[in-house]
Amino acid sequence: MSEPLAERIRPKNLEEYLSQDHLVGDKGSLTRQIKKGIIPSLILWGPPGVGKTTLATIIANESNRPFYTLSAISSGVKDVREVIEKAKNSGGLFTTKNPILFIDEIHRFSKSQQDSLLGAVEKGWVTLVGATTENPSFEVIPALLSRCQVYVLNPFGKKELNQLLIRALETDQQLQKRSIELKETEALLQLSGGDARKLLNIFELVVNNQESQSTITITNDLVTGLVQQNVVRYDKTGEQHYDIISAFIKSIRGSDPNAAVYWLARMIEGGEDVKFIARRLIILASEDIGNANPTALVIANNTFQAVTTIGYPEARIILSQCVIYLATSPKSNASYLAINKAQQLVKQTGDLSIPLYLRNAPTTLMKELGYGQDYKYAHDYEGGFIHQEFMPDEIQNTKLYEPKNNQRENSLRVFLKKLWGSKYNY
Repeated sequence: MSEPLAERIRPKNLEEYLSQDHLVGDKGSLTRQIKKGIIPSLILWGPPGVGKTTLATIIANESNRPFYTLSAISSGVKDVREVIEKAKNSGGLFTTKNPILFIDEIHRFSKSQQDSLLGAVEKGWVTLVGATTENPSFEVIPALLSRCQVYVLNPFGKKELNQLLIRALETDQQLQKRSIELKETEALLQLSGGDARKLLNIFELVVNNQESQSTITITNDLVTGLVQQNVVRYDKTGEQHYDIISAFIKSIRGSDPNAAVYWLARMIEGGEDVKFIARRLIILASEDIGNANPTALVIANNTFQAVTTIGYPEARIILSQCVIYLATSPKSNASYLAINKAQQLVKQTGDLSIPLYLRNAPTTLMKELGYGQDYKYAHDYEGGFIHQEFMPDEIQNTKLYEPKNNQRENSLRVFLKKLWGSKYNY
C-alpha cells in the first residue's frame, strides 16, 4: 500500500522546510542552535499540520543525533522508561550528542507519564522534543515545562499552502505520472484550514477519484463535491477540532442554546478533552458576557472544577447546564474591548510617569521625595468616594470602558455618571 502524499513529500532538511521563518529561517532562533549543535529540550506548540513532527525529525538529522519517538496516544510509563533506557545506552551523558526523544501529542500524557520524563531530562540522558496542539501552560506539568523552551509554530498561509501543492506536483513520482492542472485552489486551501497534511490528503483524494481521466483539472467545484461525499468525523487531534470549537463558541455568543448544545454533543461524541471545553467556557463567560451577568464567570469556573473532578460520562450534564446558562445570558464584550483599548494605549504612549501621589512610599526617602503625598483615601470621605485623577497626566479623561446596553451595565453607567459627572458621561 502506497504511503500518503504527505509522507512521500515530507521535508528531510531545513532547506526543504516551508514556513516558520521565525524559527528555522536564516536568522531563526532554532536555526542558530541547530548549527551550533546545542539543542535544548523544547516543546513545539501549534495547530495540526504545521510541521511539528517534521521539524523534530529534521532537528535530529541536522544535529546528527539518535532519534526516538513515542506517541502519547499509545504509550504508557513503561514505554517511556524503556525508550529512556535505550537512549541512555546509545548517547553520551551530558554530551552535545545526547539522543532526541520526540513525544507526539505530549498534552495527552498523564501527570505520572510526564513525571517519568523528568529525571532523564534533568540528567541529560535525552533532549526532549514534545509536540502539542494545546497550550502547554495548561497541559504540561510545571516541573517539565520549566525545563523546556516553548516554540510556537504558526498556521500555513495561502502562499505556503500553494507552494506545497506545487512542490507535490513537481517532486512526487506518483503525481508526475498523471497530467494534473491546478486551475483553482481556493476550495483546497479553505478546506485545509491551514493544515498542510489535511491539504495534501484532500488533494490526493481528488486526484485518486479521477483515475479514469487522462488529464485532471483541479477546480473548486470538483474539490467541494468530492469532499462533501467524504465527510471526515470530528477528530480532537486536528481536522475539525478548531472549526467545531469555533461554531460552539459562536453559537453561545449568538444566544442559541440549541446550536450550542448540538456542537457540544459533537465534541463529546468525538472524545474531546472535557477540560478543553470547560476552559473555553470560562474565557467566553468573561469575553462575551462580562458584567452583563458577572455570575456567568462564577458558573463557568465552577463548571471547570466540577467536570475536572467528575469526568465523563456525567460531565456532559454539567457542561450542558453551563452551556445553556451562558447561551441564554445577556451579552457584553465591554471588558474585552476595554483591555484591548488599554493595551493599545500603552503601546502608543509607552511608560508614562505615575503621579507622585499614587506611588507607594515604603521608605523615609520616598516620603521625603513626595511619594504618596496628597493622595486622598476614598474611605475617609462621604460615600467612600472623592474626586481625584488616577491616570497619568498625559492621558487624563481617556475612556476605555464603555458599558453596553443591558440591564446590569446600564446600572453601572448610571452609577459612574453619578460619581464622576461628565468624565463618565457616555
